Amino acid sequence: MKLEPYERKAGQPLAEDYEHHFERVRDIYEYNVWDETSWERRAAWLDQPRLSANRTELVHNLIRYNDKLGNEPQSFESLELLRRPETLVIVGGQQAGLFTGPLLVIYKAATIIQAARHAAERLNRPVVPVFWIAGEDHDFDEVNHTYVLTQQMQVQKLKLDNPSGGRTSVSRLVIDNWEDALTQLDHSLIDTEFKAPLLEKLMELAGKSSTLSEFFGRIMAWLFGKHGLVLLDSDDPGIRKLEGPMFARLLEKHAEVNKAALSGSEQVKNLGYIPQAEAHPDSAHLFVFEENGERVLLYRGGDGLTDRKQERRYDLAQLVELASQSPERFSNNVMTRPLMQDYLLPVLGAVLGPGEIAYWGMTRPIFDTMGMQMPILLPRREHTLLEGTIQKHMDKFGLTLDDVQHRFEEKKQEWLREKDELRLEERFAEVKEQFSKLYRPLLETVGSINPGMAKLGQANEQKILEQIEFLETRSTEASLAQHEAAIRQLERIRLTLFPLGRSQERVYNIFSYLNKYGTDWLDELVRQPLSLRPVHSIIYF
Repeated sequence: MKLEPYERKAGQPLAEDYEHHFERVRDIYEYNVWDETSWERRAAWLDQPRLSANRTELVHNLIRYNDKLGNEPQSFESLELLRRPETLVIVGGQQAGLFTGPLLVIYKAATIIQAARHAAERLNRPVVPVFWIAGEDHDFDEVNHTYVLTQQMQVQKLKLDNPSGGRTSVSRLVIDNWEDALTQLDHSLIDTEFKAPLLEKLMELAGKSSTLSEFFGRIMAWLFGKHGLVLLDSDDPGIRKLEGPMFARLLEKHAEVNKAALSGSEQVKNLGYIPQAEAHPDSAHLFVFEENGERVLLYRGGDGLTDRKQERRYDLAQLVELASQSPERFSNNVMTRPLMQDYLLPVLGAVLGPGEIAYWGMTRPIFDTMGMQMPILLPRREHTLLEGTIQKHMDKFGLTLDDVQHRFEEKKQEWLREKDELRLEERFAEVKEQFSKLYRPLLETVGSINPGMAKLGQANEQKILEQIEFLETRSTEASLAQHEAAIRQLERIRLTLFPLGRSQERVYNIFSYLNKYGTDWLDELVRQPLSLRPVHSIIYF
């Protein structure tokens, strides 16, 4: 495996400026990640007395959860370090996707581990990597699928059906049957020396899992536990119990929190960016679970709280009491999740993707309102996996990664024109032009006989041109057939690197690559030193 830095735009204006022009956005972020002294300053702030969960109970619950997932011994070594008051955390999270979801999830976990190792060496104190599984999220359709590229050059969607059709958190939705999803994956993978062991491992992990979040956690533990990665499910009952005081505080200060969120949104707008999270004038930025498991977002309404349609009413005092007695009935939205994360963990830094960096830009006033401080934000490492065959094809056609992303069709047509020795497009254009020059004078002549003859002549001209174009289309198809193999190679380049018009890391799943190349390359990637600039790199196989 070879890594090569690759500079490209983030595709998100605020994140782009965060990475390359921090001076433009410094007012909405607490720390400049590009300034190495930020590590020491953040660590010093965390060493002061602050609003936080009980660390002993936190570690106890994390040990229980990671033991349930069958995490590796190295992860429990991390948890033993976390017992110590001087230990800090690098955290990053994602929803629990099928078979871990898109590649970017894998790259986020790798970045978290790299950043924790870097920070520990920099500060000469323990720093533990933690992956936050957003099990509280309830949009099952967002996480119940993933994509692979088949041998037939089709982007195939692998999907897990919702067993109940209900809308509750992914961590609470019981999955009775994994067989269909595993069969879909089996059929999508080519036969290699790694295939049988991979599928056997996945079947073993699925057989022990009752929810998608648990299956996700078991896979992540298998892939990254050996590197000391600790896993945390935000909807775990033990974690929820610890969060009760913070939920109560957020409820009591919900008006101030929302005022701060609106202020953060305005700051982002004033800097010329579009806010990446909704800033509703009445949002309470918390969800409550109904008795039937439905997750309801809370809003201010009258002298209490309500749902968005104002069909249900909640007394604030009763909600605060419920948060103390049954904190599992609550969960955070995108604006308060960063605060809950900081309350639970001594967060030195958070690893975020471009969209997350953008919406976190709205949260600094909320941190201030709660007497807290935004941590260091580290851009998640981005990668493009470039296999040898694809590289060979790109060299053949003279294509760069930038060409494939931005000028693929233009480059493809340019190459085909160069191979068109008969100059069909040019010659048919000449014929149509010459025909029109010869025919137009004749039309004027017959038109002088009577207007009806002019219309007849024009209709006749159109029919002749259509026949010429028909012959051109058929001739072009016949010519393209001569380059069918090359066209397939070009299409394979496009589908491999930018499927569905998106970056590879946002579409494809890791198991296609583990099936071809095993897991050693992933371990090698994790062992790479932290490098934040440029954010993107190409991985050559």
